[in-house]
Amino acid sequence: MSRIVIALGGNALQANPKDISSEAQLLTAHNTSKAIVDLIEEGHEVIVAHGNGPQVGQIVATYEGAASINNSNFIMPFPECGAMSQGYIGYHLQQVIREELKKRALEKDVATIITQVVVDKEDIGFKNPTKPVGSFYTEEQAKVLMKEKGYSMKEDSNRGWRRVIASPMPIAVVEENIIKTLVEAGHIVITVGGGGIPVIDKGQGKLQGVAAVIDKDFASEKIAEILDADRLIILTAVDKVSINYGKEDQKDLDKLTIQEAIKYIEEGHFAPGSMLPKVKAAIKFVQSKQGRKTIITSLEKAKEALKGENGTLIE
Repeated sequence: MSRIVIALGGNALQANPKDISSEAQLLTAHNTSKAIVDLIEEGHEVIVAHGNGPQVGQIVATYEGAASINNSNFIMPFPECGAMSQGYIGYHLQQVIREELKKRALEKDVATIITQVVVDKEDIGFKNPTKPVGSFYTEEQAKVLMKEKGYSMKEDSNRGWRRVIASPMPIAVVEENIIKTLVEAGHIVITVGGGGIPVIDKGQGKLQGVAAVIDKDFASEKIAEILDADRLIILTAVDKVSINYGKEDQKDLDKLTIQEAIKYIEEGHFAPGSMLPKVKAAIKFVQSKQGRKTIITSLEKAKEALKGENGTLIE
């Protein structure tokens, strides 16, 4: 039996990017739950982490749209939007995982922890925000938001202007003791949703939420370290990590050593907004303690990958 942290990619929650309805997400989550419960049925301890990019973007855009219609200056702060997305996604995952467990007569409980993750206020990510969120605006509207709200706004691929926020690295998980207690008691925990709600530790118990998005792969790696997991499984849209991706000489990789992974990163094989953070998180987890391994694969191949029959193993 292994203790496994599973980091769910966006396709594990929204199979069709054009259908952003809650009904579509719940349907996709049903398929996702089967892959998760497959591992639980085999006796593994499973902790679930997930992204929230589309969902938090929808929440932010909804508030922005409402403010525009009502001629209001109020827009929900970004940390609160992140918390909403954690609850929304966790609610769906709790339902479908519980249902799948009951189908297989597995007596386990599932709980979502609204998770805060501490970041450094001096993190370089705050100096150069790059993560686009929310609606598109004209240049004139963007200038007003920059002046009135203090937002960072950038032009996005000739489609208009969007708010951009920082993507700092995770330092600590505030609710780690609660998460440990639940995991040790045999429960299935859904945590660090969307990378966690980014907070700055102000001292004397005070935490301050900040407008940022922590990469879910790095947050998943952090919670895997905290829980002393044996494996980190990062699920994405492809079965294996590749070099020369999309080219005639594309090569899918069964295994990667740390040295090979670093070499491929330096050669620019992994896209910054896609495979690069996954490989970097994989390296960090493997280096954190002897014997730890990371698998990068698709949701459909997770069970096979854990047996060494698919996916890319980083060790």
